[in-house]
Amino acid sequence: MKPSIRSLAAAAGLVLASGAAFADGPIVGTAGGYDDTDFADVVRVEPLRRQVRVSEPVRECWRETSYASEGPFSYNHIGGTLLGSALGVALGNQIGHGRGKDVARVAGALVGGAIGHNVSVDRQRQLGGARGQTHECCDVRYRDRYEERIDGYEVTYAYAGREYVTRMPYDPGERIRVRVDVSPADG
Repeated sequence: MKPSIRSLAAAAGLVLASGAAFADGPIVGTAGGYDDTDFADVVRVEPLRRQVRVSEPVRECWRETSYASEGPFSYNHIGGTLLGSALGVALGNQIGHGRGKDVARVAGALVGGAIGHNVSVDRQRQLGGARGQTHECCDVRYRDRYEERIDGYEVTYAYAGREYVTRMPYDPGERIRVRVDVSPADG
């Protein structure tokens, strides 16, 4: 048997009506209550601040002059070394007898040569004749600075004659959306 057009139209009407009824949300008085949202006026917003240490690497460079290490027999200072050795031998000759005198001469030559070399190097530096090599030295050091950062906002808002406080990650402006939960009072 064929369904009549009237039966099909009635069934389609029932399906459409039931879909529209469920589109508005739960019905008041059903289990779980009725959830809705509204707007509340913001009374005060306080930023939550904290100090943060920030370390930044900084490359620092400077110029240094280094002098080549010259031994006691270098060409530049041979005169000072020989003169110091000769004076050391002469002083060593004044000390001791026999075999001790030979030891004193050798020691005097060594000590006098070293002193004569050092005097020659210092004199050349004072006169500006020392040839130093200038090069750039660099190092990475860390400089600390402190920044103030905002972690969030403490928001005080008023709804239905009462004030509430919440913490938010952003400044909400003049109004805040609040969830209103209507449920039966215990009685």
